Amino acid sequence: MKYTNLPNTNIKVSKICLGTMTFGEQNTEAEAHEQLNYAVEKGVNFIDTAELYSVPGRLETQGSTEKFIGTWLKNQKREDLIIATKITGPSPGLVYIRENMGFSNKAIDEALEKSFTRLQTDYIDIYQLHWPERNTNFFGTRNYKHNVEEKWKDNFNQVIEKLNALVKEGKIRHYGISNETPWGLMRHLNESTKYNFTRCKTIQNPYSLLNRTFEMGLAEMSIQEKVGLLAYSPLAFGVLSGKYLGNISKKFRLEKFPQLKIMRQYMGDQATFATKKYLELAQKNNMSLVQLALAFINQQPFVTSNIIGATTIAQLKENIASIDVNLSEDVLEKIDAINELQPNPAP
Repeated sequence: MKYTNLPNTNIKVSKICLGTMTFGEQNTEAEAHEQLNYAVEKGVNFIDTAELYSVPGRLETQGSTEKFIGTWLKNQKREDLIIATKITGPSPGLVYIRENMGFSNKAIDEALEKSFTRLQTDYIDIYQLHWPERNTNFFGTRNYKHNVEEKWKDNFNQVIEKLNALVKEGKIRHYGISNETPWGLMRHLNESTKYNFTRCKTIQNPYSLLNRTFEMGLAEMSIQEKVGLLAYSPLAFGVLSGKYLGNISKKFRLEKFPQLKIMRQYMGDQATFATKKYLELAQKNNMSLVQLALAFINQQPFVTSNIIGATTIAQLKENIASIDVNLSEDVLEKIDAINELQPNPAP
């Protein structure tokens, strides 16, 4: 395994992070523990989850992922592991999670205590805001349109002050953001600097060969301001495994769960065209498409950790083994050339 420092800290995190959103829906508790044990055996010390999980989010399985991790974590050496979880952003369809949605002080306290109980721990290493409270572009939304009638209150200061207090109390070590924009990241950093609050350490946004929009504005900020990317959906919801190029099984996630229709952006004509090009490139260089896709992310200078997920141990083994694949400059140039054919294949 390879490791990198969590930005502006002395905490070493594995370059591969185990994503766990399948635990409780596609994976049983026993399968979840098997994945966790294998990942740790291979040097992974970084585990990412959320109070919302498993995915797709629904009342019957909400919190199951954290619970499965908790029954495993209680028998581990806690200080050797970096646990990241998230507080759900406001959404009318998710009010079953908490009565107090959003990021008020009361909501944060309630969400954090519930995560402690499910995870069977008394501190979180990285506590993340799952998505912004305001109306902005995330989860594939394009063409930002400002709503002058939006009643959202600019409360960056209140949220960061609360997170700062939780750091001082020892309940969280650091905080991160997720599904954020350059403006949102800027506001977080400015408020922390202005009031000497704890500083945002990570940003968890989608990043893959089929979605390189992070590079347009956030990559420079990530490097210059030392806010590391935790890249999610590195295989574009499984599309970059190549399995959607053949006979599509009803067992595949995007077929099994119609609720995830927003992720079907990765199955459009342009995305399929690009996927085929990347597959050809991988085959010419004696590697799998998965290896090419994940190694590309692992080598990016703004990436702190690559969040991989799997439903089978075989998939997990291949994903983690990508850490040993080094792409040459020639292959990287060819990846960029394919990207130039259609820079935004999965809008």
